[in-house]
Amino acid sequence: MEPVGQQPEDNGEAAKEKVTLPIKQGSIHGFESLHRLLEASLSPQLFQEVSRLLLGLNCGCPLERIALLETTTSVSEKHDFDLQAFRFHADKEPLREPQIVRVGLIQNSIALPTNAPFSEQKTAIMQKVKPMIDAAGASGVNVLCLQEAWMMPFAFCTREKRWCEFAEPVDGESTQFLQDLAKKYNMVIVSPILERDLNHGETIWNTAVVIGNQGNIIGKHRKNHIPRVGDFNESTYYMEGNTGHPVFETAYGKIAVNICYGRHHPLNWMAFGLNGAEIVFNPSATVGELSEPMWPIEARNAAIANSYFVGSINRVGTEVFPNPFTSGDGKPQHSDFGHFYGSSHFSAPDASCTPSLSRYRDGLMIADMDLNLCRQLKDKWGFRMTARYELYSELLAQYLKPDFAPQVIVDPSWRKRP
Repeated sequence: MEPVGQQPEDNGEAAKEKVTLPIKQGSIHGFESLHRLLEASLSPQLFQEVSRLLLGLNCGCPLERIALLETTTSVSEKHDFDLQAFRFHADKEPLREPQIVRVGLIQNSIALPTNAPFSEQKTAIMQKVKPMIDAAGASGVNVLCLQEAWMMPFAFCTREKRWCEFAEPVDGESTQFLQDLAKKYNMVIVSPILERDLNHGETIWNTAVVIGNQGNIIGKHRKNHIPRVGDFNESTYYMEGNTGHPVFETAYGKIAVNICYGRHHPLNWMAFGLNGAEIVFNPSATVGELSEPMWPIEARNAAIANSYFVGSINRVGTEVFPNPFTSGDGKPQHSDFGHFYGSSHFSAPDASCTPSLSRYRDGLMIADMDLNLCRQLKDKWGFRMTARYELYSELLAQYLKPDFAPQVIVDPSWRKRP
């Protein structure tokens, strides 16, 4: 195992070779991520210090890499997906044994053009994702989360209703496909899908299905917050969810799912924490121009503020649709939403985080987490004990009333100025 940022000395030739790599769409001047750009551009000592500032320290030390089996790494090479693995430690406790859980995230691009028959698109995506799920299972991953609406192109902003044909019941084709793999690998799988609710007039939801390690369906969560910004006006297809903030107690810990746009709402993150989550996944679909400066900040802040681990997943690639569309923001009509920049990563409650996966390749991120770290950070910072929720419950109760008046104290001398 090798701490992140601690690299052997070299004469700079390796860095020169990396800089001359061909530029690929979505790369940062030819590099797969900011972390790899910095690694190639800085001296080992300076890179180690920059990594400390950007990624934090886990229990006072740089995050450790995990050496995976050669059989797993060969699968990633064969199928060309980024593979990274790290370990989050917790302090040893005299009264509790460590609670180590191995968790995985998968990011992927679509497999066929969006004008291919829908059934072929879905099958091709499943075939593309399966080797990564197999690699996760072979690596002993206990809990695995896929990206938002992983079983289809992210067509929600085209406003064309035909894409609703991808919607399926909670126990539909995608779930059945993953149930077999969950049982095979004794692995909990979080599967974000476009749900068709057959019991309520075939209403459509953006839903995460939580599949247990025995292949059973534990439950579901529907997306709480729907974007209405730029191209992402997704309420054409589904509205805000009605499942609250459920936490699923699995064989490997208490998990929750904060789907995509919900990451911009601190109260949403907080509610999962109040319900006892130890790991919160954020399966997403977001593009660089819109959100990338926020991407490494919001999840990490949520992990810190709520004393739990966060897994951030973003799809990757540019998806071009048959018919151009507009977004009502004054831009000319276009056929894609921009580049989905991947960059999936984990954040921990002690402010440490992993480097990100590739900005343009499929990827599997694995992390060992000692869930004891959650309570250790609650004890250290006391955020729950000092939160003064009664103050905010009163404010929110007043804010929701039609006659609400903000608590603003005006300087009387300012009022008298002409």
